[in-house]
Amino acid sequence: MRAIWKGAITFGLVNVPVKLYGATEDHDVELHQVHDKDGGRIRYQRRCEVCSKVVAYENIDKAYAEGSTTVVLTEADLKSLPEERSREIEVVEFVPSDQIDPIMFERSYFLEPEKTAVKAYTLLRRTLEETDRTAIVQFSLRQKTRLGALRVRPAKDSGSPVLMLQSLLWDDEVREADFQVLKSDVRVSAQELKMSTSLVDQLTTDFDSDKFSDEYQEQLRKLIAAKLEKGDALDTAATFGDAEAGPPPGGEVIDLMEALRQSVERARASRTGTGSASAERSAGSAGPRASSSKASAKKAASTKKAAAAKKAAPKRAPGKKTTAKTGTRSGSKKSA
Repeated sequence: MRAIWKGAITFGLVNVPVKLYGATEDHDVELHQVHDKDGGRIRYQRRCEVCSKVVAYENIDKAYAEGSTTVVLTEADLKSLPEERSREIEVVEFVPSDQIDPIMFERSYFLEPEKTAVKAYTLLRRTLEETDRTAIVQFSLRQKTRLGALRVRPAKDSGSPVLMLQSLLWDDEVREADFQVLKSDVRVSAQELKMSTSLVDQLTTDFDSDKFSDEYQEQLRKLIAAKLEKGDALDTAATFGDAEAGPPPGGEVIDLMEALRQSVERARASRTGTGSASAERSAGSAGPRASSSKASAKKAASTKKAAAAKKAAPKRAPGKKTTAKTGTRSGSKKSA
């Protein structure tokens, strides 16, 4: 990893020189845009509206428009701001870790101490661990004054506990959710709540991020590899199978209690390793209305299929007998 910023954590008279590293990275497959007619690469150009020339990035300044007046701010102007020149991660207070709303978290960074500051770094880390506190800090990065949370990330595998800085959104950057539909009076019965709680109990476990993967990116890589192997001509059904997409959400009104009950049984069956019989019984016990609908649909499909088969069947030639049991001609082979 390469450090993106150098500075120091300051709390009281203690000063801890540190280096800042990005804690996350993007694993998405990088795609670019091309012209669908000839495959030519599509590129965006920074073109000046006055002289119509393409402008190099180093020749671009920033500006603020106030009515018909434009104020141009050069790189030197921005770097002259006191906060921009600051290289401090200033601790302003310590708060209980559970008081920070996760919606406020933005970007995450690892902090590495300079060799001369390992003891002070370790002391701060141990103090945060012992008190179960998070330090609220202010710092400047990339021409912005930022609010941040300084906390300890526990050791993973063979690593060591490390101080992590997470930038926070400002209070006015977080929207309030105000949905009228949620203001209606909804009655949840005790039985429904009990069944829902039972489902939660069945699915409760310790979080392990290794169990999850980005299926879309995996399928995208598989698609690219298949197109390369097949010379760009690809049968996607052969590559991924003919699995049909499920019905769109919200298209069917369901029995909430029955859906919860079936979910609990399936979760219990998958945990205990019992066979699919329980799940099949649950699926088959959706109630008389569901059973009747299924039977009607099955009967209609069977009738339609029989009519189509009768229409498509070839006429028998004179003198040929047909057995009553199989419907095949005497002396002819059965069709596969």
